[in-house]
Amino acid sequence: MERTLILVKPDGVQRGLAGEIIGRFERRGLKLVGMKFMQISQALAEQHYGVHKERPFYNDLVAYITSGPVVAMVWEGKDAINAARATMGATNPAAAAPGTIRGDLGMEIGRNLVHGSDSPQNGVKEVNLFFNADEIVDWNRGGDKWIKE
Repeated sequence: MERTLILVKPDGVQRGLAGEIIGRFERRGLKLVGMKFMQISQALAEQHYGVHKERPFYNDLVAYITSGPVVAMVWEGKDAINAARATMGATNPAAAAPGTIRGDLGMEIGRNLVHGSDSPQNGVKEVNLFFNADEIVDWNRGGDKWIKE
């Protein structure tokens, strides 16, 4: 099964949308295998967004993600990354489709509520960056037979 890191960003937490966002991934059929409420340190933010270090928006990304607490989660499922990204919607909420998290709840690209891994390779990297192996729970969900073949 593929895994993806999902973060409810500081704006999502501050707006009281964590439960709504978690519910959307649950209703989608992804399985929650790790979750914690945390304040991202400067060092972790710099590591997480390191791929953008040379871009003009890098400092703003780091400042934003460290500005308040986040809900960090690991979701698992078949093609979890594509399923999660479709559930989140386009990065720019103004361009995100209705029915997606960003399309329904977001207004601006700088406050887009949620982060999700963008590839299987980054899914592994990001999950390992935010979670230790003992923080991920391998469990059987009774309803899986109704979600996947």
